[in-house]
Amino acid sequence: MTLNSYLLPGVAAMAAALVLPIVPAALAQSAVQLETVAAGLSYPWSVAFLPEEGYLVTERDGTVKHIDASGRQSEVTGVPEVFAQGQGGLLDVALSPDFATDRTVFLSYSQGSAEGAGTSLFRAKLTGAFEGGFALEDGETIFSGNNKAYGGRHFGSRLVFAPDGTLFMTVGERGDGERAQDTSDHAGSVLRLTRDGQPAPDNPFIGQQGYKPEIWSYGHRNPQSAAIHPETGVLWTVEHGARGGDEINIPEAGKNYGWPVISYGRHYSGATIGQGTSKEGMEQPVHYWDPSIAPSGMAFVTSDRYPDWKGDMLVGALAGQHLARVDLDGGTVVGEEKLLTDLGERIRDVRQGPDGYVYVLTDSDDGRLLRLQP
Repeated sequence: MTLNSYLLPGVAAMAAALVLPIVPAALAQSAVQLETVAAGLSYPWSVAFLPEEGYLVTERDGTVKHIDASGRQSEVTGVPEVFAQGQGGLLDVALSPDFATDRTVFLSYSQGSAEGAGTSLFRAKLTGAFEGGFALEDGETIFSGNNKAYGGRHFGSRLVFAPDGTLFMTVGERGDGERAQDTSDHAGSVLRLTRDGQPAPDNPFIGQQGYKPEIWSYGHRNPQSAAIHPETGVLWTVEHGARGGDEINIPEAGKNYGWPVISYGRHYSGATIGQGTSKEGMEQPVHYWDPSIAPSGMAFVTSDRYPDWKGDMLVGALAGQHLARVDLDGGTVVGEEKLLTDLGERIRDVRQGPDGYVYVLTDSDDGRLLRLQP
């Protein structure tokens, strides 16, 4: 395949470096078999793995499904009311790092209000069993972003627990790019929270006037992918560009990632965005796509089940209708392979399960949870 991607010769710290094209390479598509774990899902958004060998899957309309190891499905009660319009609805699900003992579940969702809808965080305890039904009990919304607006664009939102137990939450700029540069606005940012939904006490803007204390980094457009690198323990994200310019970033505390002042994409009209591709004080992406693949969901591969993929990153592609395998050499992208192209499905989420297998969710009104068998 011919690659249309670009990279920096280093990571985000080398922001002054020129962006160079990847040398085109022919990468034979890896052979995998697809096994359907569950079907008939309505626009599934995210999957979490339960220690008792089951799954929790969010559906965009506001439903959480429990799926057992045999694929049987049941609806979980106690889910918050969501604003299900456009890209809004029930979004990510993450289990507490201590889930085996505290049974705590976190959900991100678009929450409606008189001022419009924004991105919120809900916390509850999972109770019950398949025969008697599952429920989210003692549920409460512990954080509500002020990225409120009317319409259904750009909510984010992924949830990722850091090694220190704090929670990263990505938030979209609601289709209004200028808000991503406003540090009094949660829009277009990566947030870092405690498990109670409070600002992490060592966040970069704690106590600074004009800055929301929850903000970790800003200048993002619509980050729908996030994961902790298994070797470095730092956060990586992937965010939607406009017409081109989907970005991989390694968000660092207090830094500005440029949207909409700098971008490697263009407006959908074809017009240029902002001031070009670089500006002093704004970070460069580790990698970007042009044309866009519309990224959503990502995972790092650590499993011995896929020896040729070990150390690589997988990114779901919505518009691209494939699974991108991004070949990494440390913090540098050195190649890419398009997987699952014959499936012809939008890939909404990708995760590596505790069993070492890779799982993907397809984004449709008859969505599936699929297991990739090497």
